[in-house]
Amino acid sequence: MSTLTARQASLLSCHACGRLSQGRDGDSCPRCGAALHGRKPESIHRTWALIVTASILYVPSNILPVMRVVSFGQDKSDTIMGGIIHFMRTGSWPLALLIFFASIVVPVLKITILSFLLISVQRRWRWKPETRTRLYRLTVTIGRWSMVDIFVVTLMVAVVSMGALATIEPGPAAMAFALVVIATMLASHSFDPRLIWDQLESSDQETP
Repeated sequence: MSTLTARQASLLSCHACGRLSQGRDGDSCPRCGAALHGRKPESIHRTWALIVTASILYVPSNILPVMRVVSFGQDKSDTIMGGIIHFMRTGSWPLALLIFFASIVVPVLKITILSFLLISVQRRWRWKPETRTRLYRLTVTIGRWSMVDIFVVTLMVAVVSMGALATIEPGPAAMAFALVVIATMLASHSFDPRLIWDQLESSDQETP
């Protein structure tokens, strides 16, 4: 015997104030007046658009220089990977690993996981919804580490800059990478993890 869900009971949670109210999609919340929706509107399309945007921006964020250093008349620009290699050669392994994880691993992991979740929902997979829900939670949790590389560049601009002796300026890749981070964070919030469970609910309704 299947358990009655809130959606089957026509109970909708307000996305603005969180109140659980009885109604249909498009009705107004009796407390705050916001429109009620059983699921986030256009969740799949919005998430795909943000994922594609992040994927496109990820290319220039790794190809273009992330910072420009001018010291004693010499001009040097480094990409994210170039900066990681530089820190490894100078013995700063912890910082190199941190930047590699935050700037290379985290964005790729978030894009890959969210793409997998979107495909699983669109193809109505019933495969391990608990595991897929944990994967979604992982994308939300690791999102806070995405801005470490930008933070390092900002910190170096503030600390290492020595006027006429040396200056550090953020490169074009810094803006591209910041937009990648924003796009992936918005994608995580636009995806509705309840869609993962909808296929199980519809299957239960079809079971005699």
